[in-house]
Amino acid sequence: MKKILTLLFVSVLGGIMTLSAYKLFFENDSKFFVSQNTTKPAVIQTSNTATSGLYNAATVDFTSAAENTVHAVVHVMNTSTMSAPMTIQDLFMGRSSQRPQIGTGSGVIISPDGYIITNNHVINGAQNISITLNDNKTYTAELIGTDEKTDIALLKIDADEDLPYVTFGDSDQAKVGEWVLAVGNPFNLNSTVTAGIISAKARDLSGVSAQSFIQTDAAVNPGNSGGALVNTNGDLIGINTAISSQTGSYIGYSFAVPSNIARKVVEDIMEFGNVQNGILGVTGGALNSKAAEEFKVNDTEGFYVSDIEENSGAANAGIKSGDIIKKIDNIKISKFSDLSGYLNTKRPNDIVNVTLIRNGSEKVIPVKLSKSEIMTVEYLDMQLRNIPKKIKKENNIENGVIVVKNENYALYKNLGIQPNYIITEINGQKINSVDDINNIKQKYGNEVSKIGIINNKGQKENFIFR
Repeated sequence: MKKILTLLFVSVLGGIMTLSAYKLFFENDSKFFVSQNTTKPAVIQTSNTATSGLYNAATVDFTSAAENTVHAVVHVMNTSTMSAPMTIQDLFMGRSSQRPQIGTGSGVIISPDGYIITNNHVINGAQNISITLNDNKTYTAELIGTDEKTDIALLKIDADEDLPYVTFGDSDQAKVGEWVLAVGNPFNLNSTVTAGIISAKARDLSGVSAQSFIQTDAAVNPGNSGGALVNTNGDLIGINTAISSQTGSYIGYSFAVPSNIARKVVEDIMEFGNVQNGILGVTGGALNSKAAEEFKVNDTEGFYVSDIEENSGAANAGIKSGDIIKKIDNIKISKFSDLSGYLNTKRPNDIVNVTLIRNGSEKVIPVKLSKSEIMTVEYLDMQLRNIPKKIKKENNIENGVIVVKNENYALYKNLGIQPNYIITEINGQKINSVDDINNIKQKYGNEVSKIGIINNKGQKENFIFR
């Protein structure tokens, strides 16, 4: 019995000593650590992006921007007809092999009288377009116009009352790291709002420097295309257009057409019926260490001008080969997508101030932008140019680029291609402008299997190379 009481006493005494030691050494340290975390800002400013993001998000109110946007973002449904392979059942029952095909996306109301902006790829090929508002009212939409290059389309619905709409913001003023909301209809789920930050600006996904997207990490999925990217004030700064994904769903980055480009496109469609492109008329490349060494210059930032388009705004203003463009107006130029993105907001005859470096000295040169018809591209030893709209109309030409010069003897000898011939198709791809030629160069190089032309007599010809 004494042994049991002794063992019990020793156990209680040991427990008291352990608890006292914990109170003395560990609990005091714990209090000091917590105090340090909650009182010193340096602890909050950590490299842990998730913690930092949560801390910053708590200081931003997203509710007002979301409330102002969700009612102006609509569900877009397009219906088209596709031809399916004829089955035995179709033959016996006399059914057509054509099947209705339905595509969906999002759109943004930009005026109280029912103008809606969306992506061209959302409504491309549609025979019928219907719009469903956030209150579940449905309308039939009229297609006002599209621009395939920027992937923007303009629709119109007639409602019985003024509609809620989103006002355009200035996408040039949007900053990397700024909070944004993506509003749309992913997977046919109406009025979905996601948040993120602007990850980068002037992104080009094509590889030919023809695009200038805002990149964000706000979650965007199929169905979000054509929806709104807004800042915390609820201003429209982009039209959600693409995602970077190997699965077809969102995995980290999405891309939006900047609002300044989208606004200019819809204004052009309303006023002119098509997009008016202002051309600077320079070719060259973005500078980095390797390019600077190649061009024998000291600058590693900016756009190096290697050539000037004849009769262009740049040529008329006195910009020269070897100049390094640093800014246009107040926009810093680091790569061609910076340059092309800003110029996509301008029209012919607009004047821009080009800041450049020439022989080590900075100059500011005002340039009056030219029409797109002066743009040329070199391909297969031919110089090709956009067809002036007047010539297209007079000769009833739907698409193509005109041959300005042909130094390809094989094409001249075998196909007769010479100046004033029209190239309408290459490798089965319809040619609308020199931008399409650049895309073909990027995709196929000089490998041409098929070419379509209009000769000087106005006759259409197709040639297949075997």
